[in-house]
Parts: sequence; structure tokens; C-alpha cells
Amino acid sequence: MRTDDLIRAISADAGRRSPPLATAWRVAIVLSLAAAAVAFFIMLGPRTDIAAAAETPRFLFKFVVTGLTAVSALFLLRLLARPGAPAARAARYLFLAPMLLVAAVAVELAVVPPGDYAARLVGSNLVLCLTFIPLIGIVPLVVFLGVLRYGAPTRPVLAGAVAGLAAGGLAATFYAAHCTDDSPFFVAAWYSLAIAGLAGVGALAAPRVARW
Repeated sequence: MRTDDLIRAISADAGRRSPPLATAWRVAIVLSLAAAAVAFFIMLGPRTDIAAAAETPRFLFKFVVTGLTAVSALFLLRLLARPGAPAARAARYLFLAPMLLVAAVAVELAVVPPGDYAARLVGSNLVLCLTFIPLIGIVPLVVFLGVLRYGAPTRPVLAGAVAGLAAGGLAATFYAAHCTDDSPFFVAAWYSLAIAGLAGVGALAAPRVARW
């Protein structure tokens, strides 16, 4: 059987199983949110001045970036789980969060004195950020990789990396409620690195988990 014929056959089979797969994704999203919330409140909890912080644009902007990362990655992941699904257009949405972050960094460069750049970049929660975003996101990543088994991803490495982005974005959204470093410098450097770590784990694990 030619490769094209095989892909079409798998795609047709996936189509017949679409209701169970759709249900699996809904359950996975609920489980991932619950797992991330439980991990966050057990290990960290919100910052003590969250009410005052919620009135500042830098604090709120963190949730825009992390939430957009999670949503756009999850949207693409659901397509990558199906062979032959048109994922190219959905992949463009992954660039929205980085573009917003680059714009925010540019604004920060313009309004912050150069002498404060290093302090805002390093912040005071670097170790916490690099530790707890992966810890909060590891269970959601496992859940997303598990759902990939219900599909037939033809690019498992890419699908696993996107699963890591989705889990990382979700974890970073919760972590942002605890973190007192609100500068786009900090978010661009350390949030991105922590999320990228989960994407790397997903890329390595998916070919073993989502074999077909």
C-alpha cells in the first residue's frame, strides 16, 4: 500500500472515531486544568498582593501571553492528532503570543532606564519560575500525550512539542498568579525557557507514546 493510501485509510478511520476523540479532548482539558490548579495551590498559591497587582498592566499582560500560548497550542494539537488535518493555518496562531511579547519587550526597553534592565531581567523568582512551571505542567503534558494515542499523528515529534507548549502555557498561566516579577523582560526570558523545556520533553516522549 502506498503511503498516501495508508494516510487516507487512517484518516477515514479517525473520522469514524471522531466522537470518542472529541470527548477525550474535552476530558483532557478538564483534567489538565484540575491537575494544574491542584498543583499550583498545593505548591505555591497566589501572591499576597494579587488584588493590587491585578490593577497593573504588566501583571495582566502575563496572563494574555501565557493563556494565548496554551489556547493556540491546544488548537493546533487537536489538528495534529489527526493524519492529513490542515494544520498549517492553525500553526500561525502560535506566533501571536511571541509577537505580543516582543512588542512588550520593545515598550519596556523604551520606558525603563537602561540601568534597570538587568534587575528586571533576572528578577527575584528565576529559580521558582524554572522549577514550578515544569512541575505544574508535567501532568497536563502526560494527559495531552495520552490523548494523542487516540489519534494518529503523522508528525509525532511536532505533536509532542506542541503538547508541551500547551501544557507549559497552561502551567505558566497559573504560575503567573504567584510570580511577583511582572516585567516582559522576565517573562520573555524565563517563562519562555520553562515552557520550551516542556516542549522538549513532549517532543522526545511523543514518538514513544503515540506510535501507530
